[in-house]
Amino acid sequence: MNLAPLKHLQSQTIIITGASSGIGRQLAFKLANQNANLILIARNQTKLVELTQQCQVLSDGTVDYYSLDISVAKHVKTTFEDIQNKHKRIEILINAAGFGDFTQFNQTDYALWHKMFKVNVLGTMLLTRYAAQMMMEQKLGQIINLGSMGGKIATPKSAVYSATKAAVIAFSDALRLELRPFNVQVTTINPGPVETEFFQTADHTGQYLKSIGGLKLQPQQLAEDIIHCIGRPVRELNRPQIMQLAYVGYQLFPYVGDWLTARFGNQK
Repeated sequence: MNLAPLKHLQSQTIIITGASSGIGRQLAFKLANQNANLILIARNQTKLVELTQQCQVLSDGTVDYYSLDISVAKHVKTTFEDIQNKHKRIEILINAAGFGDFTQFNQTDYALWHKMFKVNVLGTMLLTRYAAQMMMEQKLGQIINLGSMGGKIATPKSAVYSATKAAVIAFSDALRLELRPFNVQVTTINPGPVETEFFQTADHTGQYLKSIGGLKLQPQQLAEDIIHCIGRPVRELNRPQIMQLAYVGYQLFPYVGDWLTARFGNQK
């Protein structure tokens, strides 16, 4: 695959979903500093307007935004049509939108499962389909999907969230094979806990990030690691590395893995 042109971020057109907060927001700032043409997508229009203005100050490229709930299929379709009419090429798509909820499965309800799958999985898949078609036609592109170590090592109180992220990982693995002949790379990013607003929704106790100590990631550094993957045939990136080692151990010794996960993974 010849992905080298994507390494030169200046003037590359990059879509970021979940751009108004967390990892997506940090990616927007760092890519603006490299003069990429940004298309920022999130639900919160007020935050998007503020972020767009901040990024435009940093960048010589263009910065556009679209207020969009990616769980609504018809809105994803019309939004992408608007994007396609304005931007003739899309080089990179970063799917960072998503949310979680740390509650015992039997205490959750169908409405929550349904919403989480629509945002984390179906919305990601639909937007990816539209962007992938453009990339296939131009014979160049990269799709970066935010999975989670939770999709590789499921823990208590995250049954639904882990299921959605496992789906994102499996989807990305299959899509990677389908798009390779078109010179389109699919990369999966699987972070452990990242110190972002994600936990304001997911963690009902407010204690999880404190309990895991040094395992938590900083969004600024993770954004740097993600950007380093652009233009390279990176299959997946797992952070922190100790959790990657834990995943390998889990596969080799699943019963021990279950015991350790139940004992130490129930800090939520």
